[in-house]
Amino acid sequence: MGDLVRITRTTALGVLALGVVLCLTLGTLIAVMTKATGGVFAFLSLGPHDFAAIRFTLWQALASAALSTLFAIPVARALSRRQFRGRAALITLLGAPFILPVIIAIFGLISVFGGRGIVSQALGFFGYEPISIYGYHGVLLAHVFFNLPLATRLILQGWLMIPAERFRLAASLGMTPRDIARTLERPMLREVLPGAFLVIFLICLTSFAVALALGGGPRATTVELAIYEAFRFDFDLGRAAMLALVQFAMGGAAALIAFRVAIPHDTGAGLDRAVMRWDSTPVQRGFDGLVISLAAGFLILPLAMIFVKGLPSLMSLPGSVWTAAARSVTVALGSAIFTLILTLPIAALAVRRRSKWVEGIGYLTIAASPLVIGTGLFIVIFPIMSPSKLALPVTGLVNAAMSLPFALRILVPALAGVERDYGPLADGLGLTGMARLRLLWVPRLRRPIGFSLGLAAALSMGDLGVITMFADGDAATLPLQLYRLMGAYRMEDAAGAAVLLMGLSLALFWIFDRGGRVNADH
Repeated sequence: MGDLVRITRTTALGVLALGVVLCLTLGTLIAVMTKATGGVFAFLSLGPHDFAAIRFTLWQALASAALSTLFAIPVARALSRRQFRGRAALITLLGAPFILPVIIAIFGLISVFGGRGIVSQALGFFGYEPISIYGYHGVLLAHVFFNLPLATRLILQGWLMIPAERFRLAASLGMTPRDIARTLERPMLREVLPGAFLVIFLICLTSFAVALALGGGPRATTVELAIYEAFRFDFDLGRAAMLALVQFAMGGAAALIAFRVAIPHDTGAGLDRAVMRWDSTPVQRGFDGLVISLAAGFLILPLAMIFVKGLPSLMSLPGSVWTAAARSVTVALGSAIFTLILTLPIAALAVRRRSKWVEGIGYLTIAASPLVIGTGLFIVIFPIMSPSKLALPVTGLVNAAMSLPFALRILVPALAGVERDYGPLADGLGLTGMARLRLLWVPRLRRPIGFSLGLAAALSMGDLGVITMFADGDAATLPLQLYRLMGAYRMEDAAGAAVLLMGLSLALFWIFDRGGRVNADH
């Protein structure tokens, strides 16, 4: 009877959490379809500018994914076969852009590559015209900045999966670097590259803030930017709904293809030794050093420019910036808590039922971008009350939904391990419901829970998506306030706000992640 009660409670909470996810994804999609002229045939009623936005969205995602993975190959190869002081710190740095607020990185890129950036100043010193970062090339540059580290980490993982013994055997057989590339490295790349490419393609397909800050114009408008313009400038809910349907269809198709691509299998059992290479030549070592230096400079220089420009202005920021910062922290904390409230029941249901479908429903938010969910929520709320009154709660809710797939990816394997190792003992002791959560799950899942909370809080802290649709002048979050300062050319205040946003994002991530690790040690 106790097992039945426990399973019933777990199932009920998990089904309730899945219901929330379905309402936020398929429910908002249904709301969009009711508003779209032509329903499922809305695609046929789009105009030339809309088709131009669709073409550019697909083109920039393809180009960004291709460039990111292409440039990541030599970087990952260099990191896999070179040992040097600071290598671990550099690999850690490669994960920073993922939690870095997009608007901060854009500000840093403008400081380096913009019309008044250091690159343009250097060109002007030699008599050349300054360059412009705005337009399609700026969108590509920003996407490569964000996704080159991710592609490098994914490809580097593939290189490190090749057992060290294989390189030792290749050396004993007298294989040349070309032979090693043909027999070991290229087969691995054929396994890893498709998945890395598709993941980055999906990320670029739903990248709104980059297009908002650096795109625009007839030649550099994405579908999500077109949705935003239909809302903010024309208040054409029908056109916004039609575009949201198109965006959901593209995101869903890309997500389905990405999930169907097989995860690279291990290339063989090894002894987990550090990979030692005997095929290096002075030219290769020099090339690897150059590649690592260029990649590090490309990542570090924009971030350094933010501190150089922003620290002097930090303490003189207007009160509106600090108020927006307080709103962002509140939204981020609420979003992180709600992410955990959704994740734990879904993870428990997926582990208990051993069902991939349960976990798959939790991943639905990947296909639905924040702008699509925001469009549906706006359509639902608008007849009842002013959506601007719910700007902050809706932003936190949507941010939690977008963090859910990452939290599930972290917690489901961890919870499965806990139940495998301690579940039978807990069943024998009659631990059910909150007692099982408090005495078994939380102590054993402190690390992954802390990491999930930190990731969700940091991602929400830097979000510049739904808030642009719902917020009025009195409900801006810090990323939106930073974007407005940049649009008003108040660059000193924008630099200070960027430093503040970066510090708060990293602090929230560190507090949650560190808290989980410290408590786990006790």
